[in-house]
Amino acid sequence: MTPEEALEVLAKYRGDAIVITTMAAVGIWPRFSDQPRDFAYMPSAMGQGPALGLGLALAQPQHRVIVVCGDGSLLMNLGCLVTIANYPAPLFLVLMDNGMYEVTGGQPIVGSRTIDFGRIAEGAGIKRVYHFREKGEWEDQAQRCLELPGPVFIWLEIAGRTGQKTPQPPRAMPEQIRRLQIALGVN
Repeated sequence: MTPEEALEVLAKYRGDAIVITTMAAVGIWPRFSDQPRDFAYMPSAMGQGPALGLGLALAQPQHRVIVVCGDGSLLMNLGCLVTIANYPAPLFLVLMDNGMYEVTGGQPIVGSRTIDFGRIAEGAGIKRVYHFREKGEWEDQAQRCLELPGPVFIWLEIAGRTGQKTPQPPRAMPEQIRRLQIALGVN
């Protein structure tokens, strides 16, 4: 499945959830959604999207929070899975596994395609773990997966793209923060 196909399905079933995109997904997601609850998170340190998402899900438990991160980012912060597993929050971690550090030059991830992210998530204590390789199976199960109580880990194997550049968020960070605050009724 392509990254675009994976995110198109997510956009179709996200409902009113907060969606935090990181790394490569930042450049693709605006093609499918431009809502105040969309937050393009491009920090200077990879791997921090899941922690941001958990914080939002704990602070705003009436809202589902979906974090889209890459395999390289997750590998840089595997400890977040243990923390996520220990807090019952409406958090959905969607892993886009393309086997490479796509936006930093397309370098292959050591051990890519042999890493069992599902077993890692389960070993960390996350009880609802799903793995999809094909768009059709993801589309058939996406709505059900995104309606379960969190935390939920969704591992999507996608095709990698070489020659990509680091995407720019669709809006400056202060504007994104303000839009999200207004959408959540937080002043």
